[in-house]
Parts: sequence; structure tokens; C-alpha cells
Amino acid sequence: MRNLLTSCLVAASLLVGGCGLRPLYANGSKGPVAQVLADVDVAAIEGHNGWLVRNALRDRLQATQGGEGAGKRLRLDVRLEDSITGFGVRADDTVTRERRTLRARYQLVDAASGEVLLDATAFSDAGIDVVGSEYATIAAESSALERLASAVADQIVARLAVFANRGGGQPAAVPAPTPAGQ
Repeated sequence: MRNLLTSCLVAASLLVGGCGLRPLYANGSKGPVAQVLADVDVAAIEGHNGWLVRNALRDRLQATQGGEGAGKRLRLDVRLEDSITGFGVRADDTVTRERRTLRARYQLVDAASGEVLLDATAFSDAGIDVVGSEYATIAAESSALERLASAVADQIVARLAVFANRGGGQPAAVPAPTPAGQ
């Protein structure tokens, strides 16, 4: 039974390999996707939620290598919208459930020219139980924000990786000099 399962897995991997799929992070840190992601500086983002998202992005992009913005060709500008909406309501009009939503509009910008290379959005939401203790509710809202910041950062980095994999964000090729008289 184990040999049959192994044979099926090998056959499936051969079929997938033939369809043109390739690993997004091929060649590890030397690959084109990793090179582009390492060349992104995350601009400051306003507010506590911005601090959380920026730190999550920098962790994922490994932006601390090379210092703060030092020599980075690309800049990531992010604007956040954070909202909490009550939707579980009792007969006495007290809210029993909330939804916290974090939306990000982000732009990948060529630092030298100011050209916007990618303009996209990401969002995530979480449900929060509103309990009798105000402290517990505030703690739940804070915990939800931390999870949302992480989820939004994951979405942004995944989109940047796909963009880089398709050739976006690569340094412009410098044309070879032509011999005189041609």
C-alpha cells in the first residue's frame, strides 16, 4: 500500500512539472523574486495599526538587511483603513459581536523615478465577541488587530512575489555600448 501511494505521488509530481508550473521562490535568496523582495523599503505607515503592518512587512521582506531604506530601488507605500462594526445586537440594543476589518491600499513605487509599478489592495477581517468585561473586549480587539496586520502583510508580500515572478520590479537592463561607426 505504501509503495502504491509513493508511486502515485511521483506520478502526480511528474504531471505537475509538465504543465509549466515552477516554484515561486526558485533559487532561494539568489532567485529573481527574492532579489526584488529584498530591494523593497517599506515607508512609514500612520498609527498603531500601521506600525504593526510595517513591522510584519519588514519581517517578511527581510527589509532590515542593508539598513533602513539604504540602497533600496523600490518603495512600498501603504494606507490603512481600520474599522470595527457591531453586528450582534440584543433586544436591549447592546452589541454582542463585532467585526474588525483592516484594509490596505498599497503601491510599489520605483524610488528613482517615482513611477507606480503596482497598485493593489488587501484586506482581512475578524469576528470579536463582546463580553461583560470591557478589558476583555479591548484585549480581544487588540489581538484581532495583530492577526489582521499579519494576514494583510502576508497578502501584500504574496502579491509582490507574484508581481516579481512575472518580471515586475526587475532592474532595467543597461543596453550594451555599440561600436563606433555602426
